[in-house]
Amino acid sequence: ITDYTSTCGEAMAMGERTPLALLNAAASARMAVAEAITNIAAADIASLSLVRLSANWMAACGEPGEDADLFAAVKAVGQEFCPALGLTIPVGKDSLSMKTTWRAAQGERKMTAPLSLIISAFAPVQDVRRTWTPQLRTDQGDSVLLLLDLGEGRNRLGGSCLAQVYERLGHDAPDCEDPQRLARFFRAMSELRSADAVLAYHDRSDGGLFVTLAEMAFAGHCGVEVNLGAGAGAAALFAEELGAVLQVRRADLQQVESLLDQHGLESSVQVIGVVTAADRVCIRAGDETLLDETRTALHRAWSETSYRMTALRDHPDCAREQFDSATDAADPGLHATLTFDLDEDVAAPLIARGARPSVAILREQGVNSHIEMAAAFHRAGFEPFDVHMTDLMSGRFALDQFRGLVVCGGFSYGDVLGAGEGWAKSILFNARLREMFATFFHRDDVFALGVCNGCQMMSALRELVPGTAQWPRFVRNRSEQFEARLSLVEVTKSPSLFFAGMEGSRMPIAVAHGEGRAEFGDGAGFDALSAAQLMTLRFVDNEGNPAQTYPANPNGSPGGLTGVTNADGRVTLLMPHPERVYRAVQLSWRPDAWREDSPWMRLYRNARLWVG
Repeated sequence: ITDYTSTCGEAMAMGERTPLALLNAAASARMAVAEAITNIAAADIASLSLVRLSANWMAACGEPGEDADLFAAVKAVGQEFCPALGLTIPVGKDSLSMKTTWRAAQGERKMTAPLSLIISAFAPVQDVRRTWTPQLRTDQGDSVLLLLDLGEGRNRLGGSCLAQVYERLGHDAPDCEDPQRLARFFRAMSELRSADAVLAYHDRSDGGLFVTLAEMAFAGHCGVEVNLGAGAGAAALFAEELGAVLQVRRADLQQVESLLDQHGLESSVQVIGVVTAADRVCIRAGDETLLDETRTALHRAWSETSYRMTALRDHPDCAREQFDSATDAADPGLHATLTFDLDEDVAAPLIARGARPSVAILREQGVNSHIEMAAAFHRAGFEPFDVHMTDLMSGRFALDQFRGLVVCGGFSYGDVLGAGEGWAKSILFNARLREMFATFFHRDDVFALGVCNGCQMMSALRELVPGTAQWPRFVRNRSEQFEARLSLVEVTKSPSLFFAGMEGSRMPIAVAHGEGRAEFGDGAGFDALSAAQLMTLRFVDNEGNPAQTYPANPNGSPGGLTGVTNADGRVTLLMPHPERVYRAVQLSWRPDAWREDSPWMRLYRNARLWVG
């Protein structure tokens, strides 16, 4: 998203077809550019001419044949393919010594990497809400799946994943012989978006049609029934030619086909199947069944390699829990349930008066969420001030100037171990700052909010904050990894002023922390906190139950705990990031009815209402 009020933004996509360079260097380069274009076509880009490319070239120059391949690839995209598309490559880099030698018992050994072109595409987006995703929809009525085959039925298997698993390379590489067909495809996608005729989209050139269909089914948590026509076989399923699969409403099919015909793509379009609510992926060729498996079984096979690698690298129990949850056929997926009116602006009457209470947006070295936090509080009717710790130390600002204190998160001190606690010690061991913070926290006309690193920091200041005897400290995640994901949380009953009227709501929120696990001094600590109703947020699973396992509980806190407040509700700590999702457009998943405000905007408006 470009700013904090609009819905325009920027898109980035990548394309690479390195294995093809072993067969045809020029084709590999053209396909890298074309794949980036079919990827970025999912975004709402007005014209292909607005796309800019960055090229990362890698080659083993000086090795037999490699210089010639590099020349052929650069000539193909730089002098022919990109000019034909009206695209420029204003920036890039190269690594032209992609080989290594070493001595072994058998003598000198050498490894040479193949020519590789990695294309990054960038473009301005008119409306980020109109971005297509691979998620198949089962809630939009009867629909069909369309294959747009820009390879025109060639189905070349050279350099494909199928060839590689059989330790083969193949002979014929996929290519993009007609750049104008690709350009017409891009224009057609833009017009289909304007017609609101596409429910889901996935490009085909990385993995082939089977991979495309499987990934769409995994994303939609549904099944597909596909018939490719008599005689179709492995080549139709695994050829990594250019193209895409679209899900469209059956009622819109004639309109879609007519529009594609207008762009000269009629020979590329084939209705190949339907989406089903069943847990099966069924692919036929006429009357012959090529594949009929449960989606769950395919997803487990798909995820097995990642699971094994993760189990070796990360916490093995978390790796197993993630594998089991990702392949749970009964998992209903993310949802949202609100106990308040999303569109009610409880702070509107106060904003109309023109008064804007001052709030300090406090940050330290490395903090990167302060601008989003300031934008959210300003939207709710506050006057935010950017306050650095050095401002408090030097006397440029003092906390008695503000009605609110917000301690931000996001990589303070580079997010090294205990970064928030180190931040707190800079206050606890400074007599003037310690007195300033203690005085502020004991005032009954102010509020404070700590998020992420700020949550960890303020939990370490609990001796200065009244009504916090039950607070935990926040330590390294159980997964032993930095967790960045969209998680589901529930608002619990508490005195927190920020969550007034929100109890029982379940909503997705951005999580980004390495040290978010709540640790209590003894085994009864969590029970004491719960009994005092000082928990504000907890992670829940997709059934709405308190999350006990990873990744629904990404940090491993007891009872899914991820937010606390003090006894009178004026001071609240949250490990997730509400400032990153206060607008609906900021959420990577949301119900269709959420258009402008997300439910998290209520948190900021509650603070404005409390100040009065």
